[in-house]
Amino acid sequence: MTQRSEPWPAGTPCWADLVTSDLGRTQEFYRQVLGWQYDEPRPEHGGYCTALLDGAPVAGLAPAAPDLAGVPHVWQVHLATDRIELGARRVLDAGGTQLVEPTDLGPLGVTGAWQDPTGAVFGMWQPGEHTGFGVVDVPGAVAWCELTTPDHRAARDFYAQVFGYSYEDMGGEGVPYTVFTVPQGNGPAGGIGGTDPSAQDAPAVWAVCFRVDGVDAVVQRVRDAGGSVVEDPFDSSYGRLAVVAGPDRESFAIMAPGAPAQGRTR
Repeated sequence: MTQRSEPWPAGTPCWADLVTSDLGRTQEFYRQVLGWQYDEPRPEHGGYCTALLDGAPVAGLAPAAPDLAGVPHVWQVHLATDRIELGARRVLDAGGTQLVEPTDLGPLGVTGAWQDPTGAVFGMWQPGEHTGFGVVDVPGAVAWCELTTPDHRAARDFYAQVFGYSYEDMGGEGVPYTVFTVPQGNGPAGGIGGTDPSAQDAPAVWAVCFRVDGVDAVVQRVRDAGGSVVEDPFDSSYGRLAVVAGPDRESFAIMAPGAPAQGRTR
């Protein structure tokens, strides 16, 4: 378990949020599946609300704006920065694209959205009062964030240039997988993996994995709450995992550790 009240080191996945077609339905789904509570939606921020575990922030939910009704619903990962304008320039210099310019959210912080050269969308978060995840690696909280991309080498080069990532290769034969460390961090902060060569036109995407007590029981809770199962539970060297989807078909992984989790040590 890691609890944190200070800003996360620059480059670290520090927050995840989801735009939903029906905020109440999505809140109830994650309440049943992960045990979340919520603060009050903020009208000044489009109805955005924060999911909580024992009062600690773990994720964000927001109702879709009318002009975003047809946009796919995905969990978006935000990477910490202490100088978002400098980060935005580095993204462009490294071949990325700005989707949403840095936006000041008052005392909470500053955010924006970008796309890396392989097609994956990510946010950056310059913290104010809101520093990001208040707790990780407990049941119901994010345990791991990773990028899956068809151009593993280009992604590694991009994030090294923008955030100073250093890498350790973990993949075997076939699909490459690398864990990354940020300059001011202690231990692995996330992963970058290649897509299955047999998967045609597989998109580049950042994804989240939530810690749970028991994967099989949570998979059943997903079904009972109106979600679906993308990949049935399976065992890995890091524990038991499954990939599931919520009410807007947004996919996410769940994991119950067996061997020591490949996660944050800060």
